[in-house]
Amino acid sequence: MTNLLNRRNFLAETATGLSGIALASLLQDQQLLATPTEPIRPQIDAGKPFASRKPHHPAAAKRVLVIFCSGACSQLDTFDYKPELIKQHGKPLPGGEDLLTFQGKQGMLTKSPWEFKPRGESGKMISELVPQLGELADDMCFLHSLTGKTSTHGPGENFMSTGYTLDGFPSMGAWTTWALGTENENLPSYVAISDPRGTPQSSVNNWGPGFLPAAYQGTEFNATKPLNNLAIPEGVTDATDKATRRFLNRLNQQHLERFPGDTEFAARISSYELAARMQLSVPEVTDLSSESKSTLREYGADDTSNPIKAKFANNCILARRLLEKGVRFVQLFNGAYQTGGEGVSNWDGHKSLAEQYSKHGPVLDQPCAAMLRDLKRRGLLKDTLVVWMTEFGRMPTFQAGASGRDHNPSGFTSWMMGAGVKAPYSYGATDEFGHKAIENITSVYDFHATVLHLLGLDHKRLSYYHNGFERRLTDVHGNVIKEVLA
Repeated sequence: MTNLLNRRNFLAETATGLSGIALASLLQDQQLLATPTEPIRPQIDAGKPFASRKPHHPAAAKRVLVIFCSGACSQLDTFDYKPELIKQHGKPLPGGEDLLTFQGKQGMLTKSPWEFKPRGESGKMISELVPQLGELADDMCFLHSLTGKTSTHGPGENFMSTGYTLDGFPSMGAWTTWALGTENENLPSYVAISDPRGTPQSSVNNWGPGFLPAAYQGTEFNATKPLNNLAIPEGVTDATDKATRRFLNRLNQQHLERFPGDTEFAARISSYELAARMQLSVPEVTDLSSESKSTLREYGADDTSNPIKAKFANNCILARRLLEKGVRFVQLFNGAYQTGGEGVSNWDGHKSLAEQYSKHGPVLDQPCAAMLRDLKRRGLLKDTLVVWMTEFGRMPTFQAGASGRDHNPSGFTSWMMGAGVKAPYSYGATDEFGHKAIENITSVYDFHATVLHLLGLDHKRLSYYHNGFERRLTDVHGNVIKEVLA
């Protein structure tokens, strides 16, 4: 009988085994091995629905900050530099003479009213509309080839936030907090910070739970509009309030002992207990009086000449404080829908882009840049993923008879910063005029898949059974954009 334990056989078997492991690893990296496809659903204790849960694979990011510029911020006036557009200014878009877009016929190619300048060591060309954000170019990972499915604001916001143009589907934040819970059970796991002027056009759909349990809906408040009904009613002392809570807790526990399988009641108790804890935690995190004068100045929160900018700056400080406290998903909105006219409340620059953006750009630029610098200074970018996005892009032409750009879902820009992404880095490209994505064309599904991947979640397996379908954020589409991963 052959001796399998002699030195020669041992070395041969070891070498073969190591080769097999190396081959399997290589095939896995290239996605050539069969991978499990069954759904992964989080195991949730009804009494602790927000408890922190493990990701599917090692995560680069623990938390997410989404900066959503509502109204479709123009890529051609911010982050997508097109020298040919400057050269061909005032001429027709080649092949687009009869082009009809969202609001009708197009006029001539029109360069940006703002000069683009090289930024940082990378020399990335970024517009003077956002000079302070431009200073952070070396920390940014740009996606210049995003494509959407609609040229209408409400469905566009839905698509970016939920992966569907229709109402009623769970938002990115709802999927994330359902899967991972939160690191601070005294605060909501998911917070939507609305613009000082109001909500985005699609409103709560941007942070709604859809068919996921209602507990995972984003909690909406901002620095100037705190949560309602947190204060103890007049005439009720602190001692009476605490005694009432103790009595209620005793009744709840007795009910749970009598009906141990009543998960709905357990979830309701958990919700009320969180509300009670929030009476202390939310006023604390929204109280910005402890921030130094230098911090307020850096963010622009002390800018008395621009009250909207100052209020948005306070929202940016609030976002940083929430992330510091371990809130899993923070969605910060810049721009609000204004009924009855375009106004200057968002980035929907149809009629007078230069006038509108000149007012709106400064509201975004200084506060947002200060927040990002602050996150980096405090070490939070090491495990926080920052995502800047808008619902679609803008045309390289001005509309016929107007001084603004029409809607354009055929090619637009987003950027990421922080945990797990390459920087400085640019991925994809639009054509020479910025009209259509032509290089590494990227869908919103790919974008969502990448965000979930950085959080340690497999977008193909994170699903929820609803009305006979295994639903997921990316529907049946999407691939992780590996090129942008650090």
